[in-house]
Amino acid sequence: MTRSPFLRNGLVQVAPLLLCLVAWEVLARIFGSTHAVMPPVSTILLGIFADGNTLLRSFGRTLAETVLGFVPAAAFGFIAGALFARVRIAERMFFPLFLISQTVPVVAFGALVIIWFGNGIMSKVAIAFYLTFFPVTVNTLRGLRAVDQDKINLLKSFGASAWMLFWRLEVPHALPGIMAALLLGVSLSLVGAIVGEWFGATVGLGIVLVQAMYAEDMVRLWGAILLCGILGSTLYGLVAFAARRWVWWGGEI
Repeated sequence: MTRSPFLRNGLVQVAPLLLCLVAWEVLARIFGSTHAVMPPVSTILLGIFADGNTLLRSFGRTLAETVLGFVPAAAFGFIAGALFARVRIAERMFFPLFLISQTVPVVAFGALVIIWFGNGIMSKVAIAFYLTFFPVTVNTLRGLRAVDQDKINLLKSFGASAWMLFWRLEVPHALPGIMAALLLGVSLSLVGAIVGEWFGATVGLGIVLVQAMYAEDMVRLWGAILLCGILGSTLYGLVAFAARRWVWWGGEI
C-alpha cells in the first residue's frame, strides 16, 4: 500500500518533533528533577491537565486577541498596499509614516495603548494589529508593482478595464507574496497579543507566563510556552493550508 503525499509529509514533519520530545523526557529524567529548569515533558503535560480550566480559558482569550488583531490588520494592509500601488502621491505621503511607526518597539508604547483602550481585549488587539499590518502592506505594494508591463498592455489591448486588470492580473500576481506576509503576520499577531497581556490583563497565556516566571514555577511556565507554541503552529498551519489550497500557482509557500 502506498502512502499519500499528505501522510508522508506529515510523518516527515512530526518525526523530528517527537524525537526531540523523547530525548527531552529521557535527559530530564536522568539529569534533573520535576522542578528543574527543564522538567520532563510528562510532568509538563500533567501540569497542563491539572490546571486545565485556567489554561484553557487563557488559551481561548489569547486566541481571540490574536485573530481579532490579525484579520483587520491583513485587510488594512492589503487595502493600504493597493492604494499605495495605485496612487503614488498617497505612497509618498503616508508610507514614510508607516515605516516610522515600525521603528518604535512595541514595548515603548504598550503602556500608552493600555491607557487609550483600557485593560480589556481591545488593547491587546490593537498591539496585535500594529505588529501585523506593515508586512502585508509592503508585500502587497511590491507584488502589485512587479506585474509585467507587457501583460498589462496585452490585456488593455483586449479592452480590459483598470478594475479587471487589478483583480484578474495584479492581485493574482501579488497573492503569493501577500500569503507569505500573512504567514509572518499571524505569528506577529500572537506575539502582539502576548506582549499586550504583559502590560495589563487578568487572563491570557501572557499572564500565565508572567505569573509562572515570578513564582519560579517551571512546570507551569513550560506548560504555557508549550500552549503558545501549539497556538502559533496551529494558526500558521491554517494560513499555510489556505495558501496551498487557493494560491497554488505561488509554488511552495
